[in-house]
Amino acid sequence: MAQQQPETPPATQPQVKVNMLNVCTPSAEEQKEIAAALARIPRQPLFAPDFEVARGRSTLSDMPNFLQPGQSAHVSSEPSVASYVRIRHEFAVQALFSSVQYSFSNDGQNMVETLVLHVRDPKELIQVALEDSASAVSSPETMVIANTLEDSASAVASPESMLAANTPASRIRLERFGKSSVALARCLASEGPAPDQSAYEPLFRSASQVLANYRSLLGVKRIVLDELTKVAGSPRGKTAPRSKMARPLEDKK
Repeated sequence: MAQQQPETPPATQPQVKVNMLNVCTPSAEEQKEIAAALARIPRQPLFAPDFEVARGRSTLSDMPNFLQPGQSAHVSSEPSVASYVRIRHEFAVQALFSSVQYSFSNDGQNMVETLVLHVRDPKELIQVALEDSASAVSSPETMVIANTLEDSASAVASPESMLAANTPASRIRLERFGKSSVALARCLASEGPAPDQSAYEPLFRSASQVLANYRSLLGVKRIVLDELTKVAGSPRGKTAPRSKMARPLEDKK
């Protein structure tokens, strides 16, 4: 009898775990976690002498992450060039958070503000990130707040206007140790009416207050505008940036 060959065991495919974040309607438990994290952010922090201010230009090849499904957008395959300013401060006392980082990015069509607070001794929570954004309707001279659900959005024509307007937060994200992130974002509907997010207004309001407070504490209006002027005056910064957006529609540690 011919010797039987042992059957080759089927190749096992590595398991891929995908965590889907429910950013439009987080659960009651997640809402409590977001509220607790926002409440622990110091309103009058003591900053250490150490700080950082950085500026530069960055070529973007991906869609801005603040654009939500359902927003009518025509995204070009061409990369866009963004000018950015980053401000970072260390906290002086042994509090929950060790540092705060603010960043402002402008590619000529889209402007994004991000505030990230890093936890000093991460056990459950790693960091809290807050974000807001604005995008152009037809030209860089006519900007509207893209994160509001109202039909009549506030006009924003420049970084000066956006910073002066105290743009409300449109995204809240908690990075957790050993767990998936928790997030809440303003959502628009792809079809039909937009989801009812009235229950989350206290969270958006609290996040917006934190953003407004840290804009003032970090001297954002003066520093960002001064640094953006320096970027524009650099040899390569004189070329007008090209945006990926034809019409409107998560940081360095």
